[in-house]
Amino acid sequence: MSRTGRSGPATGDGAAGAFGPLREQLAQAAREFGGDAVSAVLTGMVDDVDRALREELEIFPVCHHSPASALAMVRRLRDKQPKVIYLELCEDLQPLLTELRNCRLPVAVQAFATHLDGFPKEWAPLSVVAPITEASAEYQAIAYALETPGVELVLVDRSTDHVFQWAEKEDTPEGEHAHPQGEEAGLHGDALGVEIGDLRPRFAELEEHLLHHGKVRHWSEWWDQYVEQPLSGADHDTYRQVMTLIGSLFRRLSRDPARLAADEDRERYMWTRMREHLAATGADPADCLYVCGAFHAASDVEQFGVRSTAPFTISPRTGTTWLYGLIPSSHSAIEAQFGLASGSVSIAAATWAKAVKRDRLTPYRLAGQKSTGKAAARKPAPAPAADPAPAADRLTGFLSRPPTLDALDEAELLGWCVDIVRLARRNGYLASTADAIAVFETSILLAGMRGRARPTPYDFQDAAVTCIEKDVVPGRRDVARLCEILLGSDRVGAVGYDALPPLARNVLDRLAPLGLDLEKRTIQRALLDLHADPELRPCSDLLWMLRYLLPPEAVRPIMGERRLGERSIQESWDLALGKHQRSLIELGYDGVTVEQVLEQRLRRRVWAPEATAAVALAAVEDAVLYLGSRRFADELGARAVELLSAERSADDAPEVLRRIRRLLAYYRANEPELPAWCEEFATAGYAHYCTLLPTAFVDDDTGVRQVGAMLGFLFSMESLALALGCDRAQLELAVRQSHPEAPAKVALLWAARTQLGLLSVAELRERCEELLGNPLVVPSFPQYIMGFVQAMEPVPALSGFVVEVISKAFGRLPDSVLLPWLPKLITTLRNEAAELMPALVREAGRTFPGSLAEVDSWTPPWSPRPAPAAVAASRPAAAPAGPAAELLSAHRTACDAVAVLLGCEPTWHQAVSTPESPAALLLTAHPEPAQALAALLT
Repeated sequence: MSRTGRSGPATGDGAAGAFGPLREQLAQAAREFGGDAVSAVLTGMVDDVDRALREELEIFPVCHHSPASALAMVRRLRDKQPKVIYLELCEDLQPLLTELRNCRLPVAVQAFATHLDGFPKEWAPLSVVAPITEASAEYQAIAYALETPGVELVLVDRSTDHVFQWAEKEDTPEGEHAHPQGEEAGLHGDALGVEIGDLRPRFAELEEHLLHHGKVRHWSEWWDQYVEQPLSGADHDTYRQVMTLIGSLFRRLSRDPARLAADEDRERYMWTRMREHLAATGADPADCLYVCGAFHAASDVEQFGVRSTAPFTISPRTGTTWLYGLIPSSHSAIEAQFGLASGSVSIAAATWAKAVKRDRLTPYRLAGQKSTGKAAARKPAPAPAADPAPAADRLTGFLSRPPTLDALDEAELLGWCVDIVRLARRNGYLASTADAIAVFETSILLAGMRGRARPTPYDFQDAAVTCIEKDVVPGRRDVARLCEILLGSDRVGAVGYDALPPLARNVLDRLAPLGLDLEKRTIQRALLDLHADPELRPCSDLLWMLRYLLPPEAVRPIMGERRLGERSIQESWDLALGKHQRSLIELGYDGVTVEQVLEQRLRRRVWAPEATAAVALAAVEDAVLYLGSRRFADELGARAVELLSAERSADDAPEVLRRIRRLLAYYRANEPELPAWCEEFATAGYAHYCTLLPTAFVDDDTGVRQVGAMLGFLFSMESLALALGCDRAQLELAVRQSHPEAPAKVALLWAARTQLGLLSVAELRERCEELLGNPLVVPSFPQYIMGFVQAMEPVPALSGFVVEVISKAFGRLPDSVLLPWLPKLITTLRNEAAELMPALVREAGRTFPGSLAEVDSWTPPWSPRPAPAAVAASRPAAAPAGPAAELLSAHRTACDAVAVLLGCEPTWHQAVSTPESPAALLLTAHPEPAQALAALLT
């Protein structure tokens, strides 16, 4: 909905009042150059200013993070000394403002919710932040109210719950911008930003027009040149009228009807809350100050004004539980979240510091707050000024006269030029004094081209990039970034210990034995000798839990690991808790201790709708590793049994097999008996996979890796399952009912039948020989090999046979089949059988010769070897003599029983000594080793 044809009515006799001449002048100019539509917009803007100034409750329009607004706020607070300050900020954030004393700005006030009631579940978690910097009008108002006795601060904007209630009706919720980028830009995460005074044209053509004719690159530079600089030293009336006029302009040219409707609801909400407070406390509106964005100062809703009687129904909050806290912020995080140009907040902070020093102002600051400056001394409050006369028209003079050009400050510009060259040289640029002179002259030239006598920081930045960077960027920082560091740097805030949630304080207290200052933003190295210093073991346990819960960069192990049944003797850690303070603070929203949060997250993950048996087993392993709670691990294990029984596919079978094997090995080595859930998991898994096996063999969506893992589970858990009452016939029946068609699954089925005794190795070898001898099957034989490789998981005894099959394939397959198959073989083995390769390589090492010289005379063990006839005929049919032969001859019953079992005749031969045997001849020729061994044994 366009606002071009909408004109708010003037209150009282605004047309003939102070702004009457200006209104008529603008109307006449509009009729001559733009017609009635433009006339309505211009005269409506004057009406908005007149209405705002006539309001009984003084409206103070501001812009977010604007030095001019902060300077005007300081001056007005000292002159007016208001007793009540109404601030445009979410009303439920008010209890947190007193905690700003324990922080170093910039910080952000945050509302956080993970358990939603009344919002879509996919929105979780919900987060709202309101960043606060020292160079902002809202901070000056907060500091004044909290440090001045008898002054009440009231937040009147919609609650954080209403922010998301109304977000359902908005196409683009307010304050929602592109996701932060950069090292420090992610301090706010994915939180929704709430700001005071979002003054930016919502009419793209208007912003483009302003940037083009202002000869600037982005909106932040235009605002600094045409609003910040002219208003930084303006009087109160001029400041109010100009800011309200700008807000009215952007409001009337808004092209976003959904966002405009939400803004009007916010205005109705705030005026309703202010009237309620005035009625409840009986405060005099003349002693109050309403601090809001300039966009809202020009409001024309029917609820505008303390004398309005228009009703507005505020909807109740949802059942969502909101948690509140303070998180660190930074200039770059604010710029990224609210769509500001890079470096604009840093430049604003530098402009604020310079203006305070120039005008000799004493800004308000919370006592005890960590800051680079000193808190303002408490002086007796001056008597409030008498009620001023109705404001005169300051807009006409401000709009008609040319802007006052600041004189060139050569000393300041020279200092910038010298410092940027020094920074550039430190960062790898070949800058020199000539570059400093070039930057100086280019800055003056660019400022003159843009119509200003004094170069702004943006002019200086453009000149530095042009003269120093040229066409090469040698380091990770370009010259534009160096200028931002030089002019204002990226100041990063911090939340003090007393303002941290209980969990964060508990973490810092428990890590105190490390002797490190964990509140610093630098990375610190912690060395733990757990053998020599056992009292550091609780610190090690806590660090491993934080490693699990926090981002990887916050707590990073350099040396040491934690696995089932293993504990490190020495550990080394890189800790950056101060840099990732936001993550630690948000961790405190979930519980009071780290153990409680970890237990909640594991339980939430296991009981999630998308949870699987593999996820539950991973949670059991984490509970054993980090919590050491047998009760909780058993609870998660019971849930794993339920999830396994409810699964209808075998997609997670490899993960299930790997984790249950590891857990069983741990419990068998460290517990007197297996937990009950492990036994239930074995029996349930045995029955479950037996049921799914025939379908999995023929299902195209189930891969050979999954089928191999199912067989691995069945064969490896068979002894335990049978001991607990399962029937082996169920497995045999499932294998007999399986009739796969894919070559890889056929090979896997043959391996399973071999393991069950339904197919001998000799028969399996004959089938492979038939496949290699069939020209029609030869092209698909590599797929059979992949099935045999996967069969090493359920049937490890076939590893030698797999080496044999692969060797025969390489020896007999034609090049037309072998060469295209080799790349696929390598990638498949790497992706699907990486854990099987060590066993396959070990078996190949035992099979093949160890040196190149032995290859020519080497005969594969699977090739038939003819017995030497001459040697067989010359030797007598007698058993060699020796202690073993004498022992077996003395106890023939056991040998006869084994021979009958194997189907052989129990025939015995006379033991005959054969001194001419190779061993005897060797010992006779070289008796020294035997004599040395005899001497050693005696």
